[in-house]
Amino acid sequence: MSDHIRHTGPMLASPRCGAKTRSGTACRAPAVHGKRRCRMHGGAEGSGAPRRNRNARKHGLYTGGAIKERREIGVLLAEARRMLERMK
Repeated sequence: MSDHIRHTGPMLASPRCGAKTRSGTACRAPAVHGKRRCRMHGGAEGSGAPRRNRNARKHGLYTGGAIKERREIGVLLAEARRMLERMK
């Protein structure tokens, strides 16, 4: 018989990661020693979100200015279509 079964107690008793998963449930992975998060949620060196929240940068497609510009272009295109219909 393997010794593995008898030595899983410390891992099962170790503190768990406090992060929330994408599904909204708690992460059940063991936390990195001395940390409150597992290796996948920022406990390991160099892991986690980048500094200064670079993940939240906008690409500009849905900014207020871009939406306004698309609406103005739509109005201009509609006017151009009406003018072309009148010329026929």
